[in-house]
Amino acid sequence: MKAGVGRRELLLYALATACSRPEKPKQVNLAFAEPSASAPPLASSRACGAPELVQWSLEGVSTRAAILVPRETKATRFPVLVALHGHGEAVKGPERGALGWPNDYALNRAIERVCSPPLSTEDFEGLVTPEHLSEINRQLATQPPSGLIVVCPYLPDLDLRRDSEIAGYGRFLAETLLPRVARELPAIATAESTGIDGVSLGGAVALRAGLGLPATFGAVGALQPAIDDAKVADLVELARAARSKRSGLRLRLTTSAEDYYRKVTHALSDAWRGAGLAHDFAELPGPHDYVFNRGPGAYEMLLWHERVLR
Repeated sequence: MKAGVGRRELLLYALATACSRPEKPKQVNLAFAEPSASAPPLASSRACGAPELVQWSLEGVSTRAAILVPRETKATRFPVLVALHGHGEAVKGPERGALGWPNDYALNRAIERVCSPPLSTEDFEGLVTPEHLSEINRQLATQPPSGLIVVCPYLPDLDLRRDSEIAGYGRFLAETLLPRVARELPAIATAESTGIDGVSLGGAVALRAGLGLPATFGAVGALQPAIDDAKVADLVELARAARSKRSGLRLRLTTSAEDYYRKVTHALSDAWRGAGLAHDFAELPGPHDYVFNRGPGAYEMLLWHERVLR
């Protein structure tokens, strides 16, 4: 059962203002921050192998973030992907929920495996066609991954009917979490190199928060997003407004053959196309379940952002 409105509003206010560092944080505008002369160069070679798992507690509210950082960071900076988990992790609480993508959805394994192609059917939990697998391996052979910092914050069980809750969580990402990433990690702190994505609940929040913050995110994706027909028109207007502010904004929708939200995700893709909003779209094999997240979902999210955030 959801918490009362008063408690939820207090949580979101805390999310929007929290920071785990005792000193006052520096102001970082992710849309306009440029690499300084002393900053390390952009990623120019492969950063492969098991990523380092960094975990942060955030002061002022009981929440956490798990961050996967490429280990070859001494002279390299990386694009940043904010990856939001689904409802199952939202109800587990901050400590376990933040580990949804790294552990429960096996994103650690996916990061390691794309560094050692060819990928196999087993990597996708059996949920891949031979043609798609061949295409992915061809791309990995011709354009090896160069690394991403994947930031996995805990996502509370927000009420998707309340725009204010989504906006509050978006402010937390843009004003608290990403500035700390820019300060403490080898990140490329520009919107063009920052993406947001998520699955199910996380996909719905990624769409609405990401499209609402085109000064922060240069790429917005969603896997099996938990949206309904009533939100399609709103998401068309959000995407149109975001593209008017950032013409190069990259968009992606992904569903699957047995996804609960397959029909509405197709409807949103059709509506975006009808509105002239170019985007990538994929329907992959699999159910709306953990096996999809650990297989096609993890690889689709990782490889798309690797490509568009370079």
